[in-house]
Amino acid sequence: MNISLYTTTPHSVPTKLPCHALEAIMQSSSPSQSTSVNPSSDSGDSSAAASGKWAARLLRECAKAVSDKDSTRIHHLLWMLNELASPYGDSEQKLASHFLQALFCKATGSGGRTHKTLSSVAEKSRSFESARKVILKFQEVSPWTTFGHVAANGAILEATEGDSKLHIIDISDTYCTQWPTLLESLATKNNVEETPSLRLTAVVTPARSSVTREIGRRMEKFARLMGVPFEFRVVGLLGGGLGRVTKEELEVREGEAVAVNCVGALRRVAPRARGSVIRVLRSLQPKVVTVVEEEADFASRKEEADFVKCFEECLRFYGLFFDMLEESFVPTSHERLVLERECSRSILGVLACDYDDDDEEEGDEVNECERRERGRQWCLKMKEEAFTPFGLSEDAVDDVKSLLKRYKAGWSFVQGEGEEESGLYLLWKEEPVVWASAWKPLSSP
Repeated sequence: MNISLYTTTPHSVPTKLPCHALEAIMQSSSPSQSTSVNPSSDSGDSSAAASGKWAARLLRECAKAVSDKDSTRIHHLLWMLNELASPYGDSEQKLASHFLQALFCKATGSGGRTHKTLSSVAEKSRSFESARKVILKFQEVSPWTTFGHVAANGAILEATEGDSKLHIIDISDTYCTQWPTLLESLATKNNVEETPSLRLTAVVTPARSSVTREIGRRMEKFARLMGVPFEFRVVGLLGGGLGRVTKEELEVREGEAVAVNCVGALRRVAPRARGSVIRVLRSLQPKVVTVVEEEADFASRKEEADFVKCFEECLRFYGLFFDMLEESFVPTSHERLVLERECSRSILGVLACDYDDDDEEEGDEVNECERRERGRQWCLKMKEEAFTPFGLSEDAVDDVKSLLKRYKAGWSFVQGEGEEESGLYLLWKEEPVVWASAWKPLSSP
């Protein structure tokens, strides 16, 4: 998963809600005062109950109560979930724990404050070495992030074939883990007289600037070792976020082949501002724009009536992610625990952090409260802004096939079909989880 791999303290996501929170939950009800909900009872889902799958059902009932503003029901279900959930328990206890805090914050209107507190804790306890270990371990056991890297690199190399000067504008939060393999590919090109030069501009949030610069210094050493002329620059996203970045800030030079790489970046843009951001990317006159996003639809949650729908999609998507983690990591894995905590924070952002969908500016809260969309929706946006699909070559597709062979069974991919879909979809147990695509402008803007 394309996540912010911060390290967190053991208490950044509590095992149980704090005492004052539990008191608030129970102030007007207790288990004896509400309709009983037994995790093992049959409530229209006997198969789930029989197999011990109680967490999703209780969470759905709680989400419905939150949407209906049924305070008695909310209090009772949150109390029950709080008693049953644990981030250190079995898969059902973990699933309940990951969603419990988000539902509590949604019910109490404390999502924004809680999210900022957890983000602050994560920022203060983050270190480059611990983040690096988590990233490398995740890439070792799962293709969730490397799938998009391989597909995007294949498109970039194909689109810039024959160019001597390559400028990649990297708008992502992957800590540049995508680029060592591309540097190797540039160094081993045997159909060119001179190794192409690479200029890499990393567009990151201010909090990540120092870490990204450290990574840049390491990449410069690696590029020298590979014999690739290399230049690295960091551009920090300030007040306006990605929506305010200008062509001048990115320093596009004459004679460069420009490639824009967007990995998990566009979902951090306010929904109404996404078209304008794509137009800015087009104004750079790139040879290719690569877009990699997770396959989920969290974009529309302004109306309370949409909360249950958004919750169901959140439960589906993160349920797949947690299932993947359980099968990929050993139960005692520290890296797995870090990834799960980050997901808990993302779930909180999706379900409990309100934002103004009419605000076209991209403030900090919108950045944190990511609004994912599905590949089909992104395809429509790209085409509306005069982009057309850049078809991946057979070599690029073969690279993806080779990548998936390195991992355990359960992974596969399919190519998008028809006019409304483009790109490649990574599947976990036949369910799409990541979408990777490449685009080129129809004509110069």
